[in-house]
Amino acid sequence: MTGARTGFDKVVASAAEAVADIPDGASLALGGFGLCGNPIALIEALLAQGTSGLSVVSNNCGVDDWGLGVLLNAQRIRKMTSSYVGENKEFERQFLSGELELELTPQGTLAEKLRAGGAGIAAFFTRTGVGTQVAEGGLPRRYDGAGGVAIASPPKEVRTFGPDDAEYVLEESISTDFALVHALRGDRHGNLVFNKSARNFSPLAAMAGRVCIAQVEELVEPGEIDPDTVHLPGVYVHRVVEVGTDIEKRIERRTVTEPAAASSSGTTGTKGA
Repeated sequence: MTGARTGFDKVVASAAEAVADIPDGASLALGGFGLCGNPIALIEALLAQGTSGLSVVSNNCGVDDWGLGVLLNAQRIRKMTSSYVGENKEFERQFLSGELELELTPQGTLAEKLRAGGAGIAAFFTRTGVGTQVAEGGLPRRYDGAGGVAIASPPKEVRTFGPDDAEYVLEESISTDFALVHALRGDRHGNLVFNKSARNFSPLAAMAGRVCIAQVEELVEPGEIDPDTVHLPGVYVHRVVEVGTDIEKRIERRTVTEPAAASSSGTTGTKGA
């Protein structure tokens, strides 16, 4: 399988078939927010086929044994572009040992870089990061394994705009070879609906990929999704695979209340969407 599917019906039979042409060294944009909306079936299919040397753009990198963490543990990821990396010990180990390159990016800036890439906008100016190493350069991107910095972020262009001569930093947009996303519902034409916080990054990641692959919990026929409720139009989606509503969803950090203060439910936590 190469490139996008032809015709309106974009459904493929399995996750393995959907990702079969993703080569070593490919760049990927992945949806999800924390563990919500992680395209785990597609991630596991990539793991099974042995794809390596990946450059991945995602808000975070899962946890040690789930989400993108399974690819990281297998050392299939060469570089991460992320805004939050605090829940994965293996991520920390690989980064500090010089095995993994990291482009740390403010969360809102990362979202806009993906959106701009999907919209055909080459770059944009933002106030976020002005006066910090985000703009001035020097953020470690790769360590040398001995405590030194092997690669540091370069300085970025800063210009003034507006009547108050406020400073803005130039950020380049992001586009990738492929995008992998998880949706609550999708039709055969690729129109997608996301669930709650899974919508935070998934539509943006999907837009940024030159080939977008979506796993959906529920596959419906064209016309069954109210056009006014579509979160991502099918024009951005090239392959759809149904994974079912009982697919595993992890809780990133489970917490319970003390017995004396327990509510009628007794537990709190955030379930993956």
